[in-house]
Amino acid sequence: MASVDYVLGEDEVDRERPSRGPFALAMRRLLRKKIAVAALIFIGVFYFCGLFAPVVAPHSFTDQDLDAVLQGPSLAHPLGTDKLGRDLMSRVIWASRTTVVVTVATLVTGGLVLAVGLGLLAGYVGGRVDTAIMRLGDVFFALPGLPMLIMINATLGGRIRGMGWLQAMEDGLRINGFPDYVVVFGALSLFAWVGGARLIRSQVLALRETEYVTAAKAMGASTARIIVHHLLPNVANIVIVSLSVSLGAIAGTEIALSWFGVGVQPPNPSFGVMLYEGGNIRTLQANPHLLLVPGAVVAGLIFSFNLLGDALTDVLTPHAR
Repeated sequence: MASVDYVLGEDEVDRERPSRGPFALAMRRLLRKKIAVAALIFIGVFYFCGLFAPVVAPHSFTDQDLDAVLQGPSLAHPLGTDKLGRDLMSRVIWASRTTVVVTVATLVTGGLVLAVGLGLLAGYVGGRVDTAIMRLGDVFFALPGLPMLIMINATLGGRIRGMGWLQAMEDGLRINGFPDYVVVFGALSLFAWVGGARLIRSQVLALRETEYVTAAKAMGASTARIIVHHLLPNVANIVIVSLSVSLGAIAGTEIALSWFGVGVQPPNPSFGVMLYEGGNIRTLQANPHLLLVPGAVVAGLIFSFNLLGDALTDVLTPHAR
């Protein structure tokens, strides 16, 4: 009797391995997407360089060599030097640290603590709590985001940077420009939570009427336990997709604030400042590397975040395709 070879499809292979958890299956599907893997590699290298900038960067961001001003790429300076003779490759690596610190801090405060916490609370508790949170969100959503961020940083930035306890934390954490980071990610967090909170609230409004939530209430489970153990795991996929998509917007906004001169202040490096300094038409004609190098890194980072967000949407919410 002739044997028949049968090739299992992707979904059937996943069903053949019931021991795999949902996170492992999602990662397995994600790693099958070559574009997503390429985006992950770029983001991983960027964040690695940012986190370990003091070790990875060949020079400090303040080192100057006035004998090597505005040089093109060479063995000594692979990406060239700027108008003060500073190594551009080192400046890019240190600027990536600025972006890493601001995006991670904004993601934790605005994306997780505020967006997830307030969204879960508004959707489950409802009533006056829901009304208060959503009306507050409407206020922030109605305000023009970038102009408001510029105004907040311009008016309050100097006062916040002058606080002694922030300077003490900078010395303790050994993070150059820590007060600048606090100003930028604090302002970004005020506006970053609204969209995520609305999305999570809409899902929780449906989930709170399900049988397992009703059963948990009947068994006397507290509000905190129901939110953490029953509702949060069921909106985790939405949270992950929302955060991955918002990272690109957060990074772009931080760069825009620095470009306008109200973000991270010199001498601390920032992609916004580097793009501003290299964006002059005469500078671009004479020394194009001053704009092209940071511009290529920024474009690659934001493009990678968008590709990763699309891939995660396909993997974690396939019914939305």
